[in-house]
Amino acid sequence: MGQLSKPRSHGQGTRTPSAAPAAPPASHPAPGTGRRIYGLLRDQIADGTLAPGAPAPSTRALAAELGVSRTTVTAAYEQLAAEGFLVTSAGRAARVASPQWPAAPHAPAGAPARRQARSSPKLSGYARRVAEAGLPPVPRTAPVRYDFLYGAVASRDFPALAWRRAWQAELLRQQASLYYIPPEGEPALRRALQGYLRRARGIACDAEQILVVQGSQQAIDLCARLLLDPGDAFAFEDPGYLMARRCFETVGAHLLAVPVDAQGLDTARLPEDPRARLAYATPSHQFPLGGVLPIGRRRALLAWARRHDAWVIEDDYDGEFRYGQRPIDALQSIDTEGRVIYIGTFSKALSPQVRLGYLVLPPELVPVFRQAKRLADRHAPAMDQRVLASLIDSGAYERHVRRTRRAHERRRQALAEAVARHLPEGAQLAGTAAGLHGVLWLPFLRPQDEAPLAQAARDQGVGVYPLSPLFVPPERHAQPRPAGLIVGYASLPLDDIAPGIRILGRTVAAFVRRNDPAPRAAGPIGADPVLKRP
Repeated sequence: MGQLSKPRSHGQGTRTPSAAPAAPPASHPAPGTGRRIYGLLRDQIADGTLAPGAPAPSTRALAAELGVSRTTVTAAYEQLAAEGFLVTSAGRAARVASPQWPAAPHAPAGAPARRQARSSPKLSGYARRVAEAGLPPVPRTAPVRYDFLYGAVASRDFPALAWRRAWQAELLRQQASLYYIPPEGEPALRRALQGYLRRARGIACDAEQILVVQGSQQAIDLCARLLLDPGDAFAFEDPGYLMARRCFETVGAHLLAVPVDAQGLDTARLPEDPRARLAYATPSHQFPLGGVLPIGRRRALLAWARRHDAWVIEDDYDGEFRYGQRPIDALQSIDTEGRVIYIGTFSKALSPQVRLGYLVLPPELVPVFRQAKRLADRHAPAMDQRVLASLIDSGAYERHVRRTRRAHERRRQALAEAVARHLPEGAQLAGTAAGLHGVLWLPFLRPQDEAPLAQAARDQGVGVYPLSPLFVPPERHAQPRPAGLIVGYASLPLDDIAPGIRILGRTVAAFVRRNDPAPRAAGPIGADPVLKRP
């Protein structure tokens, strides 16, 4: 059978590329038989067993030898010819093509072919910064019974019935074509958002200023790429949202960390640095400590942006959820000079898995952001946009927000009561006036105790998360701060909150007895610890 009968295999002589010990009848080839014949022939061509220009075995003879149909072998030959491994012509036997590529180094006999990785691949400066960014790992650990994961929401809170109805209606609606939509998003959703933002967040804008994106993370990434050059600088909350900080740093900009206190970003500490091109802030509910930026500081932040001819990125990641009073209007609502870029998301009201968010842009930034969005991914999912527009227009979305706000407030109250009942004396829950998480301060522990305590809690079936990774290292405090844990409550059933905190309380007490940390954090924590800095 020519050279095909001499494949290399584990150093044990030669054998034909038979697919299985017992071949099925020719009229009923086993699934994948043709694929295996194709693979064996291709490998023998690639490693030189079948030399360039050599005739390939006839399809009739190979089919008879392997006990398969000639049709199966012919299909494998046709695939090899289509990929350039064989040369075929009418009335002539197939031959191995002359290679147009350098010969691959031979592996030891019987060794599987492996792709050889480069020791140091050539990357751009941006790629090198991304590789070195030190992003938090994607959670892949086994689930725990009581997971106080911040940023997660309960699947039972998703408006499944309303979403399904709107989805089915949009699916059945006849479209002129299934072509790409404009990069800025569905006009229906942008019009719906224009009205909703006016009602819910006090933002007056045109629909043309709204750009629909795939979540707030893409919005932040677009801002980093379009507003910063290598060597520029950005002002950033410390502690703050790590994924946003990494976006700005990986474009080559310099971090200017600004301390946070009980009222959010300390605008008196904003840097007067000529390199500053933007400031990133979470005014409605500072992440992670929970302060709400008062009007005086809001005006001071806008004045700083005016002095530096800089942009302010307002990340309103959970501003819809405020308890005891109506949500505070967005910073953008008092911006009279068009310096604020407002970022909104549906991740907290619906789900992080609904990858939809939006920017409200100053008019002069609209064209370049649309172009960049088009280059990045054309547009966000069109069907989801139309479904969401339908929910907003019908009022279903705002009813859902009000309903989930009430559910979150019950969870928040249960969390506060459980902390007061089950945590050791001195523990304090802070930053829960808005949003879906709080910070549990433990003044009898130190920041370096956060990670081992969180692991000890996970071992007992409770998920809580250290605060330290969200500070800019090294932490710059006049005094040692107490340990802090981020505790989310939006994804847990109401009845699971107290049992989870009870287990956490026992874990904390055992940890304190076992470690007896010293010295303890200096000074009283007051309404919110860590927040008084030089």
